[in-house]
Amino acid sequence: MSLLNRLERIFGRFAIENISLYLILGQAFFYLMAMLGRDYTGLIALVPALVWQGQVWRVVAFIFWPPAANLLFVAFGWYLFYLMGSALEAYWGVFRYNFFLFIGWFLTVLVAFAFPAVAATNVFVGLSVMLAFAYLNPDFELMIFFILPVKIKWVALVQTGLYVVGMIVGSWPVRLAIVASLGNFILFFGTDIVRRMRSGRRRMEFQAKQFSAAEEEDEPRHRCRVCGRTEISDPQLDFRYCSKCAGEQCYCSDHLTNHVHVTAPAPKEG
Repeated sequence: MSLLNRLERIFGRFAIENISLYLILGQAFFYLMAMLGRDYTGLIALVPALVWQGQVWRVVAFIFWPPAANLLFVAFGWYLFYLMGSALEAYWGVFRYNFFLFIGWFLTVLVAFAFPAVAATNVFVGLSVMLAFAYLNPDFELMIFFILPVKIKWVALVQTGLYVVGMIVGSWPVRLAIVASLGNFILFFGTDIVRRMRSGRRRMEFQAKQFSAAEEEDEPRHRCRVCGRTEISDPQLDFRYCSKCAGEQCYCSDHLTNHVHVTAPAPKEG
């Protein structure tokens, strides 16, 4: 993260504190205008073809595009975004949280120009905030509509599943938007995820070795050649090796003097 430290020293003074609130207020304004019959969202949609025609404000203004849903769902979504965004800002600091959002915005704009006639969406950028929060706080209990308690890690797991479905059945603009939205998450957590995967693999290998060693320890050291009993199955028995048998032939106390001696094979004549 040394690069981020250098960037923070240079650009840290430009970071916007409490940026989550400003994003919500911007979306709330356009949502309210639409409810009042003055829908201005067509003026802020990120349509690259219109940007090339000189409407460059769309590159930034599209982040204020409001969700198209019932007010109750929208308000709950804004509440969650503010809750999680504020937590990330407190954890990372103002600049790094700004940078996280900036990377998501930049990659979304970048892939949008691959399809100039298609309006880009800001939905996936907001969802990346939820994934980041869930990664850092997997056991945080979220009250769905203030009623149903669910741990955020399960919500993130469902969202990841939807991402996978979108990558499989979605159009190319949707696929690229998903990839772009995960770019900031991978940048911030990719190294840690790889480290955890390696640590998990080493832990599994260590456990496998321990299991194998335990199995070896369970193997008997003595087994009667006649009856097959061992010191594990019959710990009361004594085991000895017969001096008259060829090789190291082990017998229990019941068969040490009561067995047919093993003779060495006769040497082959040359």
